[in-house]
Amino acid sequence: MTSAEQQREDPYAKRPWLSSYPAGVPADIDESSYSTLVDIFNASVAEFAERPAMESFGATLTFEELGRAAVAVAAWLQTRGLRKGDRVAIMSPNVLAYPATLFGVLLAGGVVVNVNPLYTPHELEHQLNDSGARFLFVFENFAHTAAAAWPHMKVERAVIMKPGDLMGLRGLIVNFVSRWVKRMVPAYRLPGCVGFAHVLQAGGEETLKPPPIGPDDIAFLQYTGGTTGVAKGAMLLHRNVAANVEQSWAWLKPYLGNKPLIMVTALPLYHIFGLTACLLLVVKTGGCCLLIANPRDIKGLIATLRKSKFTLFSGVNTLYAAIADHSTASSVDYSNLLLTISGGMSTQEVVAKKWKALTGKPIVEGYGLTETSPIVTINKPTIAEFTGGIGYPVPSTEISVRSPDGEPVPLGERGELCIKGPQLMGGYWRRPDETAKALTPDGFLKTGDIAVMAPDGLIKIVDRLKDMILVSGFNVYPNEVESILVEHPKVKEAAVIGVPNEHSGEAPMAFVVARDPSLTREELRAFAHEQLTSYKVPRYYEFRESLPKSNVGKILRRALKDEFLARKNTVADEGRGKSVRTELKG
Repeated sequence: MTSAEQQREDPYAKRPWLSSYPAGVPADIDESSYSTLVDIFNASVAEFAERPAMESFGATLTFEELGRAAVAVAAWLQTRGLRKGDRVAIMSPNVLAYPATLFGVLLAGGVVVNVNPLYTPHELEHQLNDSGARFLFVFENFAHTAAAAWPHMKVERAVIMKPGDLMGLRGLIVNFVSRWVKRMVPAYRLPGCVGFAHVLQAGGEETLKPPPIGPDDIAFLQYTGGTTGVAKGAMLLHRNVAANVEQSWAWLKPYLGNKPLIMVTALPLYHIFGLTACLLLVVKTGGCCLLIANPRDIKGLIATLRKSKFTLFSGVNTLYAAIADHSTASSVDYSNLLLTISGGMSTQEVVAKKWKALTGKPIVEGYGLTETSPIVTINKPTIAEFTGGIGYPVPSTEISVRSPDGEPVPLGERGELCIKGPQLMGGYWRRPDETAKALTPDGFLKTGDIAVMAPDGLIKIVDRLKDMILVSGFNVYPNEVESILVEHPKVKEAAVIGVPNEHSGEAPMAFVVARDPSLTREELRAFAHEQLTSYKVPRYYEFRESLPKSNVGKILRRALKDEFLARKNTVADEGRGKSVRTELKG
């Protein structure tokens, strides 16, 4: 078959989404307009020197101050033997020392290994040994985890970060409050560790010798896949992440223009969404990141928002739901908010409606993966209402929706979402077999997400391929069922999984966090029956105080399923009028 014949048969090769692009958005980015993240950072430091770049606990760093701190970190690492390509791990929440360290590692030619600070010693040990990290920058509150894992790791030196680092005298007060008043720092003992303040002082006395850094050098080892097996490091090259920053800005620039940008950075910087959509994008554009160290403290987050004229907000469904439900959320001034972006997990319509009612702005949903640096698609920033779709492919991105045999399905039909573009990773770190399994023969990444593309190019995620429930031969998609359940006024959160059933093979089971303790299974089942065909209605129900979530608040269905399958007890068939009894406590 000739390439022309293939193009006629493949509806995605024609890029139907381009006809729906907002005015001013190019079909492709100019690859000559970006090179490395170091180039982007240095350019912003030079151009926006006096502008505020980062804000945390009421303290602000200008671009010039951030650049000076990053150079000091880079020089310290270099004089301690860091070579180009060596890995440096950062284990911290969003505080001022984080971006200074991250850019310092990149300036020194190192590779950043972002680590979830809530990791257990075992998880930390795996990630640092797998990456071969030589240095670990760890926030003091989590240093005890590093100490527990230390004997089993090959890390050469630990650097202790504190909330007040880079704040001057104000930082002394912040550190005192954190350490003594809140007593949030467990005891630890790390041989040979030094403080971040020491790194800044010692590095400031050295001269950095910038190494040659190219687009094909690795910038990040971003670990992923921990819920489906052993976590593996996605090798994100400088050109991958720099391209994704350029793609994102090409999409948003016609809408945002030259307006001053203040991004509420509640998403953790160690997660790829927060890293690119908040930190790197805002640094490129000369904006300011309002760093939120603990986004789970909704009361504290709202208190911070009351003091800021923020213009951008990036978050996930659970965060928006928590803010909209809080009694003090209406006290915040949202008049400067230009854009609210959601990703990381499916955004529920009921949450989007609450957010719009609260702020006057719709949630603009996007989609991405760690392996794609991460942004793949995004809705138009000009939408008036939540769309329920993940938007359109960003410039220079190829999309194909494919059947199980790898063939493109017609527009409007379900298939696996597959992606190709300059933002696609260089592969998995030291796992060529895993890299090969993740890619199609023609170089598309298989996402494992089931999607539908409309004729105009708008994409909607139906569900995860592995999460789909098969009930007597019928497909049931958890996202659809969960979206119905959370519309019940007494439901706060819901997760649906498939569990074994002797009659139908599998049956839907709902795990529910109630907003009102009077909610019953019978009431919820009747509600679901009104809006879902019978085989989609959950047969089993379990009420819990909370649901397991990832580091960005994504509900972990896999964890719920693993828990359920590990039980010894059986679950009675509620569809036959019997009650459910389980031993698992919420």
